[in-house]
Amino acid sequence: MAGRFLLDTNVVIAFFSGEKRIAERLAEAEVFVPTQVLGELYYGARKSARAAENLARIQRFAAAIEILFCDGITAWFYSEVKDRLRLKGHPIPENDIWIAAISIQHGLTLATRDEHFNHVDNLERENW
Repeated sequence: MAGRFLLDTNVVIAFFSGEKRIAERLAEAEVFVPTQVLGELYYGARKSARAAENLARIQRFAAAIEILFCDGITAWFYSEVKDRLRLKGHPIPENDIWIAAISIQHGLTLATRDEHFNHVDNLERENW
């Protein structure tokens, strides 16, 4: 199942947890990670019982994958996503708005397990 995917935090955590299905999908696809996901991963690692080990694992992962950053165009998409969610009355977490904006900006399918992304217009998503 090839394709171009932006990975959400929960998908990367599933990969780190050894979910075979996720590893197989990652091997077949072109994947990217936004800086917001790395931030969430690093934060989770810092508060874990095995902080040093988990931080090192994330650093190895980050070195092996293409990371997407925010720019002025991302900010435009962010404002559009956030405003549409406000008008619908369906707010989602702030980092997830940025993640959705990057996904839309780059024409990537968001690989996630979060259902609240269903409220984001023009976002291609798959439940991994």
